[in-house]
Amino acid sequence: MAQSLGCATQTVRNSLREFQSRGLECLQPQSRRPKTVRPVLEESQREQLRALLHTSPRQSGKSTSLWTLELAAEVMYEQGLTARRLSREAIRQAVQRLGVKWKRAKRWLTSPDPQYALKKSNWKG
Repeated sequence: MAQSLGCATQTVRNSLREFQSRGLECLQPQSRRPKTVRPVLEESQREQLRALLHTSPRQSGKSTSLWTLELAAEVMYEQGLTARRLSREAIRQAVQRLGVKWKRAKRWLTSPDPQYALKKSNWKG
């Protein structure tokens, strides 16, 4: 059967077992969604991402002062914070899990300077 269907013998065994337990219902299309989903970045890695985004990309040897999702993925990989270079979407989801929406840093970035809020509110830029 496996040879004529072009599949593995284990696939045939699994299908026969499923047919025995569920009957013709097993032939209905099933959801392809994963049964469990876990974030690409663990909590500690997300916190490292947060810390990274609160620095300038220039401190990581980049020629720009603004973070992009791609740049964050690149720097995390270069610094060994991830085993592979992540996609823009993976970084966006990690930032979202941190409770931050991706937007220009000047709107959400804070400073340890106690006068930061006052200076920011008085700045006309």
